[in-house]
Amino acid sequence: MSEICLGGNVFGWTADRDASFAVLDAFLAGGGNFIDTADSYSAFAPGNSGGESETVIGEWLAARQGTRERVVLATKVGKHPQLMGLSPENIRAAAEASLMRLGTDRIDLYYAHSDDPSTPIEDSLAAFAALIEEGKVRHVAASNYSAPRLAEALEIAERESLPRYVALQPEYSLVERGAYEGEPMGLCEREGLACIPYWGLARGFLTGKYRPGGPDVDSPRAAGAAAYLNERGIVVLAALDELAAAHDAEVATVALAWLLAQPTVLSPIASARNVEQLAPLLAVPDLQLSADEAERLAVASS
Repeated sequence: MSEICLGGNVFGWTADRDASFAVLDAFLAGGGNFIDTADSYSAFAPGNSGGESETVIGEWLAARQGTRERVVLATKVGKHPQLMGLSPENIRAAAEASLMRLGTDRIDLYYAHSDDPSTPIEDSLAAFAALIEEGKVRHVAASNYSAPRLAEALEIAERESLPRYVALQPEYSLVERGAYEGEPMGLCEREGLACIPYWGLARGFLTGKYRPGGPDVDSPRAAGAAAYLNERGIVVLAALDELAAAHDAEVATVALAWLLAQPTVLSPIASARNVEQLAPLLAVPDLQLSADEAERLAVASS
């Protein structure tokens, strides 16, 4: 798996088919191979109903003969508007629909998109087990789970000989540290789970394009990103600017390199709606921050 995971939430939303194909081509050519999506992307966008991202990725795979063998493909179940939750029936129906849209016979990493307290964990895991036995899913993981619920799922999997979640996908970045650092990180360390964080660039804030008194940014995420433009966020940007200059790198590259250097983090997720936005992401594996530099960013963001 590549050390950067390409987020597919923009495909079929802010990136049309041609732009998505260009990004996917450039990501693969630049050494990336790990792609993340969900069956619910992008039901949140006006005019969309879910499945748009998977459809674009599936069309790209079909158009690029032999590419499926070169990529690690992750998608999620539980938040599609018509298949909410983790009941066995939903998991089965959602998996079959995702496989059809993606045009593939297997999902490499299948996430429970969020916890479903209304469904017994063992029932969800048994549904995942059936898909694994059929070869339709290789591994399962959890997204947006609390540490206690994730620990419970791991214990049930061990006790009942059911599939064990191999990764956790939480929100985690230089400006969103509290939810993951602590219990969830400790659990991942103890249990050997990989952390594959989303919003590693804080909705685009950590690209450096949001500045005090700066121009408005034309992005559907602008309001969410601008919310970080407070005293703490300005201090974080200043530290990122300093290290970016020292390494002749983009601010986004430094922010993701810090994330990649954190304990348990395997591959941060970041999206790009055009090839130009992709370049800083592909540069992340080549940027090695010193311990002092990583600590400087940690202090700035504390």
